[in-house]
Amino acid sequence: MAASTTATPRDTGGTDSPHRSPAIRWLAVVAVMLGIFSIVTTEILPIGLLTEVGASFTVSDGMAGLMMTMPGFLAAIAAPVVTVATARIDRRLMLCAFLVLLAAANFLAAAAPAYWMVLVSRVIVGIVIGGFWSIGASLAERLVPAESVGRATAVIFSAVPLGSVLGVPAGTFIGDLAGWRTAFIAVGGLTVGVLILLLVVTPPLPPHRSTRLGVLRGALNSVATRFALLLTVLVVLAHFGTYTYVTPFLEQVTDAGSGLITVFLLVYGAAGILGNFLGGSLVARRPRATFGTAAGMIAAATLLLPVLGQWKAGAVALLIVWGVAYGAVPVSSQTWFIKASPDTPEAASVMFTASFQATISLGALTGGIVVDASSPSTVMTLGGMTAVLMVIAVLAVHRQGSGARAVDSGVRGTEACPVGSRRDGEVAREGPTQGLR
Repeated sequence: MAASTTATPRDTGGTDSPHRSPAIRWLAVVAVMLGIFSIVTTEILPIGLLTEVGASFTVSDGMAGLMMTMPGFLAAIAAPVVTVATARIDRRLMLCAFLVLLAAANFLAAAAPAYWMVLVSRVIVGIVIGGFWSIGASLAERLVPAESVGRATAVIFSAVPLGSVLGVPAGTFIGDLAGWRTAFIAVGGLTVGVLILLLVVTPPLPPHRSTRLGVLRGALNSVATRFALLLTVLVVLAHFGTYTYVTPFLEQVTDAGSGLITVFLLVYGAAGILGNFLGGSLVARRPRATFGTAAGMIAAATLLLPVLGQWKAGAVALLIVWGVAYGAVPVSSQTWFIKASPDTPEAASVMFTASFQATISLGALTGGIVVDASSPSTVMTLGGMTAVLMVIAVLAVHRQGSGARAVDSGVRGTEACPVGSRRDGEVAREGPTQGLR
């Protein structure tokens, strides 16, 4: 992935522990990736268990969708608040603390005697998401040498599609075999294992640059950052407003059983892994086209699902298109944010995390209202129309001509420069695309 960040000059040659072996450095990267994998799996696990959890507490699909809504809203608040409040605390210590909270949240959900306790556990998950993501997403430059930052960032972000391809289907499978509570226990146990690995292989990470509210306000002054916010909100709203309710859709429209739905989600996740690495490669050369194409594919898949999704072959084909498209979304969004604020990578990660998570909640909430008032097919149609709006926004940038070309040429130019070089850090403020240089 090409989402490079601006490194703080150090005497350590780009890492905080220059004497650590390459294998240990990469194990630290994997530990951060597994931490995010545990978070992503916990966050979206209810998608595969939505109807089962709802039936257990006798709540509607829309009400059960609050399990997706709660974490996102809390994460959006926690991202700036927690990052600023803990700005002077060792980042390794904070990552470990967040994993302790994540494990506790999973075990609480598994033991919850009432639905409100499940929602309390999801509040804790939201705080963890906001804090861990904001810190972890920008750590690659501190764990590996400068020339390896791109690969390390791709590894860290692979946790997003891996959570779909392994976490959610595995959780759904466990839920089918032993009940949804057992699925949450399993994810809690995984989190404890990741915590131990993180403690063993990750070096101390004292903060090099404090992220203050003034830094965040400065980042928002960039037109490029605000444009990244717009694109992210539209595409994530389209995706999570629909994908949160894909299980009810497959049950009611496609007439798929629980076992087949697990397979469908597995196929979707595998396509997401492919999309993650394809997007990471293409966004380096064509950020505008990559992001716009991903949104266009999501629009096509969700708009066609009510028609072609009545047949199992049509549903799985569209889920593959959808998976490839969404796999490219997080890497594309993070790239745009970091190119907009190259000198403050942690602040860029805060913006990315807050906007992404707030929109996940908004999408899940909106989709829940629609699905309770109408049907899963209506949710798919409205989500597709929202994705079309994102495509229109990207096309509007394209009509700027030279400004749009500046995005592609500017990002291509950074590939020839080491991460953290001045050329990568030159930020123009003239337009929504020039700031990505």
